[in-house]
Amino acid sequence: MKNSKLVQYYMLGKGCFARLPELLEQREKATSLSGSVLVIDHFFQGKNILDLSFLSSADLVIWADTTHEPTTDYVDELADKVKASLPRPSAIVGIGGGSALDIAKAISVLLTNPGKSAEYQGWDLVKNPPVYKIGIPTIAGTGAEFTRTAVLTGPVKKLGINSDYSVYEQVILDADLLKTVPHEQFVYTAMDCFVHNCESLLGMQNDAMTIAMAQKSSDMIKEVFLGEMDHEKLLIASSMGGLAIANSNVGICHPFSYGLGYVLGLHHAFAICVAFNQLGEYYPEVETFKKILHKNNIVLPKIITDGITSEQLDHMAELTLMNEKPLSNAFGPDWRNVFGKDRVIELLKRM
Repeated sequence: MKNSKLVQYYMLGKGCFARLPELLEQREKATSLSGSVLVIDHFFQGKNILDLSFLSSADLVIWADTTHEPTTDYVDELADKVKASLPRPSAIVGIGGGSALDIAKAISVLLTNPGKSAEYQGWDLVKNPPVYKIGIPTIAGTGAEFTRTAVLTGPVKKLGINSDYSVYEQVILDADLLKTVPHEQFVYTAMDCFVHNCESLLGMQNDAMTIAMAQKSSDMIKEVFLGEMDHEKLLIASSMGGLAIANSNVGICHPFSYGLGYVLGLHHAFAICVAFNQLGEYYPEVETFKKILHKNNIVLPKIITDGITSEQLDHMAELTLMNEKPLSNAFGPDWRNVFGKDRVIELLKRM
């Protein structure tokens, strides 16, 4: 039986982003510290989408470059910048998609723990409580606002800082912030949540609460993408999917996505879709997934082509198999006997 940590507070409703200054003021009064760090997806830089007029000279804004998946080197660089400018902020705020939210999580850990971010890639390696943090998703599907991981690409692997200390203390869910997301990215990211749910429901590390949240999240995603679009409903589905996966574990698909992302540079949600599309023998909901893609005019390209070398395939397979906990969740403790390297390469070649 696990003692599972959840987000302490959440605020839901269109326009609730405007309550951020109030929350930050409360933190400053509670901590007697001045200034906050805002980690914002660079997509918003120079655009009049977010009202940041409340910021003062005591605050630090970092426009996080999310062109590529966040690396440990990039996170270390940003953390050093914060340490030099505002080493004791009252709060850290992550605003954006999964990458921006994960970067903010990782920085909050590095401000109170020694060393580099690569040292914390794994499970429960963080020892000291991090800086208080607020997560504000601007896309629905990653679940990063509710999960206990900050996924980073390190020198030798793509793996999260998986820790209770990675969980946001406060989340703001404002559906108005989803309106700027490009269509394909919108669908891919929502499917990341759909896959989270499938992996939770069919894994061996779930419980009744996980099953309830993952099932309801999946039902809501189907209602949205096979029925009528509702941004707020999708935000809630993403949150519930994030809670479900935080309380259990991912399965087969996510390890594949880490290999695809590390070797070929694919963005996470897109890599998830490429992998899940070929895992029908493990996940019956792949058929529903294909219906959603078809209805939304999404055609997945073949990624593994003749241009991919055998060395790259081998590397992707090794990176996939490094994810012992997810694969144990999918197959049980003897997973290596039923899901070996040859099988992984066979599946990769279909993708």
